[in-house]
Amino acid sequence: MSIDSADELRGRVAALEAENAALRAAEGGPARPPRRSRAVLAVVLILLGVLLAPVSVVAGWAKWTLADTERFVATYAPLARSPEVKAYVVDQTMSVVEEQVDFDGLTQQLVDGLISLGAGPRATAALRTLQGSLADGLRSQVRDGVTRFVSSEQFVGVWTESLTLGHRQLVATLRNDPDALAAIGADGTLGVPLGPIVERVKAQLVERGITIAGRIPPVDREIVLVRSDALPLVQVAYATTITVGTWLPWVVLGLLIGGVAVANRRYRALLWAAGGLALAMAVLALVIAAGRIALVALVPATVLPGSVSTLFYDAVTSTMQATAVAAVVLAIAVGLVGWLAGPFRTSTRLRTLYRDGADRLRLAAAERGVTTGRPGQWVHRRRRLLLALIAVVAGVVIVANMPVSVALIGWTAFWSALAVIVVTLVERPDPGPSASVAAGATAVVDDSA
Repeated sequence: MSIDSADELRGRVAALEAENAALRAAEGGPARPPRRSRAVLAVVLILLGVLLAPVSVVAGWAKWTLADTERFVATYAPLARSPEVKAYVVDQTMSVVEEQVDFDGLTQQLVDGLISLGAGPRATAALRTLQGSLADGLRSQVRDGVTRFVSSEQFVGVWTESLTLGHRQLVATLRNDPDALAAIGADGTLGVPLGPIVERVKAQLVERGITIAGRIPPVDREIVLVRSDALPLVQVAYATTITVGTWLPWVVLGLLIGGVAVANRRYRALLWAAGGLALAMAVLALVIAAGRIALVALVPATVLPGSVSTLFYDAVTSTMQATAVAAVVLAIAVGLVGWLAGPFRTSTRLRTLYRDGADRLRLAAAERGVTTGRPGQWVHRRRRLLLALIAVVAGVVIVANMPVSVALIGWTAFWSALAVIVVTLVERPDPGPSASVAAGATAVVDDSA
């Protein structure tokens, strides 16, 4: 474009300077030399936020899941339908029953009683030969009864009731309730009692005519889900978790926002904060995955089979790991938005292309008589406010649906981007410098980031 007069030249220079000033203002206010103290404070705040982020996820998960009976039961209750857990419960129940009931001794007493009635030598020999088979048959009948019960919906109900009672006792114990301490024991264990299962099986066997099952005494054993040999330490950790889990996520958010706010170059600080948060959450997700492998290696199969222990571990940590992965996605999304909005050369060119495309669409619509008129001018004048409102609503949606998920973040990002596009297309810029002048101004601005 040629310049025909000095006035036009001065006008274009003024437009360039205005655009440059606007970009610097968006970066952090009027141009001023960077201050080292602000940079150091920004680094400290962002580093603290990044380091505390994994801790806040774990503390928040503990508060939302382990300290809440309903959520805890909802986490563990579905395991009652797992084939591995059912098989393990059957084996544990039979182990308890055989410890309490001497099947060989019972069948020997039965055979001795029959022989004492006056059985002949052949009958006696036959009874002695069948004695072992009778014991095995009795074991088989009891195991069949246990298997039937564990495969029924009644077992799901007993499992859920036991989890509810056990968790309430554990929480009361951690709150130093003396009655609960007596109920749960001093070893700090939390598990599913086998007693109610054995009693239901006994009743069903007796109803089926296997009256010898009535001799099975009450049992006092449980399938341990959580064990701690340092109960006082766990009590302190529980109280700390309840307190920290409530406010630590907000502290982390405040540290990250504060670090970006005080930085000399805010867009760069935002990128560093987002990258650090994504890295910290990725490390947390890897640690959780490694813990699964370590659990199988450390817990003997005689105590808890590997397939069952991993099921318990996955049930507990799945929400925490999903939160960590979602936080990685969220951090990447925030970093991407910050980069697109920043004064970087490539992102500036992309924004220019986007604005030019929107201008062409509005122009084409106006040529066909389609225009937003005064409402569009109102939207243009309040464009920054509307975009800020979109960002605030997106943040509220994410915070209100803690713990977050990848799907939640994806849909929130989609609707937020759609809202931004709608604002861009609806707005009707007021008459001003030509698009070519603004584009030229953008192209010559230094990458001050």
